[in-house]
Amino acid sequence: MTDQLTLPLPAPPETDPDLLVPARMVNEWAYCPRLAYLEWVEGAWAANADTEEGKRAHARVDAGRGTLPPPEEADSAPPFEVRSIELASDRLGLVAKMDVIEGEDGVVTPIDFKKGKRPHVEGGAYEPERVQLCVQALVLEDNGYRVGEGFLWFAGSRERVPVVFDEELRARTREAASGLRLAAAARRVPPPLDNSRKCARCSLLPICLPDEVNLFRSGGAPRTPPPAADSALPLYVQQPGARVGKKGDLLVISIENEPDREVPVGEVSELVLAGPVSLSTPALHALVKEEIPIAWMSSGFWFIATTGARGPRSAHAREGQYAARADAFRRLLFARDLVRAKLRNQRTIMRRNWRGNEAEREHATETLKRLADRATKAAGLPELLGVEGEGAAVYFRALPALFTDRVATLPTFSFERRSRRPPADPVNACLSLCYALLTRTCATALEIAGLDPWAGLYHADRPGRPALALDFMEPLRPILADSTVLTALNNGELAPADFITAGPGCNLTAGGRRTLIRAFERRLDQEASHPTFGYQISMRRMLHVQARLFARHLLGEIDSYPHYCPR
Repeated sequence: MTDQLTLPLPAPPETDPDLLVPARMVNEWAYCPRLAYLEWVEGAWAANADTEEGKRAHARVDAGRGTLPPPEEADSAPPFEVRSIELASDRLGLVAKMDVIEGEDGVVTPIDFKKGKRPHVEGGAYEPERVQLCVQALVLEDNGYRVGEGFLWFAGSRERVPVVFDEELRARTREAASGLRLAAAARRVPPPLDNSRKCARCSLLPICLPDEVNLFRSGGAPRTPPPAADSALPLYVQQPGARVGKKGDLLVISIENEPDREVPVGEVSELVLAGPVSLSTPALHALVKEEIPIAWMSSGFWFIATTGARGPRSAHAREGQYAARADAFRRLLFARDLVRAKLRNQRTIMRRNWRGNEAEREHATETLKRLADRATKAAGLPELLGVEGEGAAVYFRALPALFTDRVATLPTFSFERRSRRPPADPVNACLSLCYALLTRTCATALEIAGLDPWAGLYHADRPGRPALALDFMEPLRPILADSTVLTALNNGELAPADFITAGPGCNLTAGGRRTLIRAFERRLDQEASHPTFGYQISMRRMLHVQARLFARHLLGEIDSYPHYCPR
């Protein structure tokens, strides 16, 4: 097959200063085009030890010092050194923040600071670092300055490495800058690197998901993703009248007639406020600054909203989501897969936990299997809703057969059908609370992935209902919520005294809610083998991987969204 001829296409000049590409992003493009695109176009960012070390290496030069003389005065100016100077070039479409510029006899020399030690490679440094320094040289020249050579200062080994701006490096730099600018203009995300060692230390690995995306593009088994950056967990506050304040780096929970409780901000992954609980402005500012989500819920744990979720600084993923919402056929395809996945997971929970008559189990599981097959052929949403409703009737009718004999013989835990608003019995009260907790958890994961939890594809839009969060969690209800309820009841963690019945409704006591919340959080911390990728992953991290994959699907990067359906 003859190779297709290609011609280099330089990007046009840029008149909008907000769209000028920083030199650091050209460095990223030379290192990994996908990394540059995710950071510059999609606004993704995640810190790690390397990025923090880089901040420390730049702390002194970022303070700024000195004034850069105009280019026409550079020849007559005495030798000078200026720090932290930013210059831009509309013609090149680039902007560069330069750590140090030295000048003498009309020639300026850019110097860029780098963390770590000098690498012993050809050219004295890796290509991305030399490209970034060359961007600075090109911008200086476009502003009228004469540039000689440049230097890279490596803080780890305290060495100054010269960089010659020859025509080869200049051409590579122009190519990288044009590539990034054209990809950004076309909204064309580059493919992930394939089995590259660069990915292991990349801070965007959990966002980029290179192995997972490549599995759908070209096959190949994904590597195990790195562990979570920290062990922070959600903090729940449900006591009416409680107040969450801040003292130093601590969150302080104050409850009348009780000693204050203090929790380090760094140990909190999410703050969940249920009912009339107040949050001080300093505490709110601290949480938002650290990008820690705050979930607001009613006293009955109905999800209201989320503040401060760590989503990307762009609407790129939401544009893809809204485009999918406008396409009736795409919505139907997604809804078919969603209902099928939910029915499969209901069948899985039934097969794992069945304690009743074997013939009845066979009948129920075969019915769910048949309904799952029907879901893939549904002609429209009304038919699909009918299939889902029929499956729910079969599943909840069989739910008592999943209880141990001790639970099944207690009148308090008798269960006939699913009821809500209000839940009619203790089992329904437990299901409602776990569904509310799962809604909140999924809404936060979707916001962090850059999606709008209120704009669904299958669930209809209604005021106060996070439709996309409900779409996303639907197949996960049996795996995460129902399994939590079964475990808590079958293990004897909840007793009849943990429930209050008033009129037609039943609810958990404050102590009962704490017990069930602890059981739900334990379930999220449990690890299992991912059915698509094969690696061990906690349910908490699985939700974020699935949300990222959902966003990549809505952006058109992978053809179908892989629902989590364990065996």
